[in-house]
Amino acid sequence: MSHLELISHKLCPYVQRAVIALSEKNVPFTRTDIDLAAKPAWFKALSPLGKVPLLRVDGEVLFESAVIIEYLEDTQAPALHPADALQRARHRAWIEFGSTVLNDIWGFYTAADAAQLQAKGEQLRGKFERLEAALGAGPFFAGERFGLVDAVFAPVFRYWELFDRIDDFGVFDGLARVQAWRQALAERPSVRGAVAPDYLQHLADFVRAQGGELARLMPVAEPA
Repeated sequence: MSHLELISHKLCPYVQRAVIALSEKNVPFTRTDIDLAAKPAWFKALSPLGKVPLLRVDGEVLFESAVIIEYLEDTQAPALHPADALQRARHRAWIEFGSTVLNDIWGFYTAADAAQLQAKGEQLRGKFERLEAALGAGPFFAGERFGLVDAVFAPVFRYWELFDRIDDFGVFDGLARVQAWRQALAERPSVRGAVAPDYLQHLADFVRAQGGELARLMPVAEPA
């Protein structure tokens, strides 16, 4: 079996995708976290885009999380994509949609003022309304079977473990299917294990360091 090394950062949601997929497939791997504010020279030499995650496979390096999880899907059982080609393509499209949601979340926690924060929240709300329309009976994106779309959206929803402590932004109000999906993902062992126990504290510190409107709304007390 190939030796897999995941080069990562403790806060990166794209890293979490890969960790969840590896865990769901019960694939042994080692994880090496780096400081993205002080990238080591060896990492810069390996990463064409200077980003995490990287997956090192017997000396070969893969970059970009979507590529990494597709490689794992091609090489490791069990399958996390549907067998049907059309449904598989549909799931890949929703994975790309998940990346756009992460971009919107970045805009949310870096919003400079209250008006911008509200606008970014409404933008996120619109994305989750689309998801509400796409979801079925659950508990996961495609029903009873956990898949790669779930691995992609679990890190998306994890941000609200912090955001909900700051204020009720109403992003999920009335979206019963999205809320049930979020809860099911939060309870999944692979999702819980994708971050360190001190993840929430590091996320709070990171958001506060952005100096935006969300940081100004944060309570003085740190998350437990």
